[in-house]
Amino acid sequence: MSLRQPEFSDGAGIQRKSTNFKPCKKPISLSFAATSPEVIPSRPQQPEIELEFVGPKPGNDGSYPVERARAISGEKLLRNIMLDNKIELYATYGKVMNCGGGGSCGTCIVEIIDGRDLLNERTNTELRYLKKKPESWRLACQTIVGNKENSGKVVVQRIPQWKK
Repeated sequence: MSLRQPEFSDGAGIQRKSTNFKPCKKPISLSFAATSPEVIPSRPQQPEIELEFVGPKPGNDGSYPVERARAISGEKLLRNIMLDNKIELYATYGKVMNCGGGGSCGTCIVEIIDGRDLLNERTNTELRYLKKKPESWRLACQTIVGNKENSGKVVVQRIPQWKK
């Protein structure tokens, strides 16, 4: 380890003082206090929404694949929950042409099969994009999952426009 010697000035010039530096390694002692679980204040349980995402096409056995996720009620948009959990949201066109969640493209359409009462009401953006679509269709980027107080289960059909 190389350290530069300290410099001192007397007004006329810089002088160096010769000093020997020795690295000093002092042991550090830490102490911890043990507490029982009863003493630690617990956070109140936040309501959760359980989500099931049904795939758009049946598998070889004829059943539709189902992916699951959980979310704290009222904290996230459906789009973000799907992306965070790596659940496919967009059809081929939407993967390249989506607006990134701004509500200006309509490519993140999902169908709410069950649990519609656990979601926010349709927004003005949804009313504009989905005016000729079934009431159960939503834009994932506009759909808030829960309201911070409710809990339950929401079943979502991914890419409902692929259903026949």
